[in-house]
Amino acid sequence: MKKIFSIVTCASLLTTAAPFVGAEEIKVEKGDTLWSISQKKNVSVTDIKKWNNLKSDLIKVNETLILQKVKNYKVKAGDNLWKISQKYNTTVEQIKSWNKLKSDTIHKGDVLIVSKSKVSKESETKTAAQTVNNTVKTKNTVNTVKAEKTEKTNTDASSKEITVTATAYTADCNGCSGITATGINLKDNPNKKVISVDPNVIPLGSKVYVEGYGTAIAGDTGGAIKGNKIDVHVATTSEALNWGRKQVSVKILD
Repeated sequence: MKKIFSIVTCASLLTTAAPFVGAEEIKVEKGDTLWSISQKKNVSVTDIKKWNNLKSDLIKVNETLILQKVKNYKVKAGDNLWKISQKYNTTVEQIKSWNKLKSDTIHKGDVLIVSKSKVSKESETKTAAQTVNNTVKTKNTVNTVKAEKTEKTNTDASSKEITVTATAYTADCNGCSGITATGINLKDNPNKKVISVDPNVIPLGSKVYVEGYGTAIAGDTGGAIKGNKIDVHVATTSEALNWGRKQVSVKILD
């Protein structure tokens, strides 16, 4: 009987000395999500789903999830943390952290975690890439908003509106060359909408909208046109007389 007992004891010691693989588990509580669990346990959602064969991100209260595959080791006589850490290519501090040990003291029969699977490099790469993409999208959105604001500001600035005294003139007269200060031939283009302006108020060449006249070009000047005064070009003398003198609004378009 003594012989049999000794053999069984040796076999038992050999078995307990070997490492075995287990898993760290967590029970899902109310309010838990895969994301909140992944953040708390420093793992990826992708890995949690892989370890638990989940097809979606849905989890239920009281459901048990495997969080990390772990390798355990049962302490045998003569073991210490340093020897175990060297055997499993880790550090004393890491083993203490995994097992929440306050000191280096361990006892025969203690079961220690000696290895934990880490977040896969693929997951880390995907997460980093997603973060970069989100940052780029955010920056692009901000830049787009800024550009739109700048464009609107420039449009508002160019769309200056002033009130002027407007008279009318025609190139259809004896001795009139019909050529404006900017070179437009009004005799060849009698219906072209052109106004005579003070360049200090409305820049020559500007596109403008004149109330009661329409869209025109600030293409001419005149000796009597100073300050907030304009002369609108019309085809005939009778049209000029009919226009008379009036207060109108002028919007500078560009």
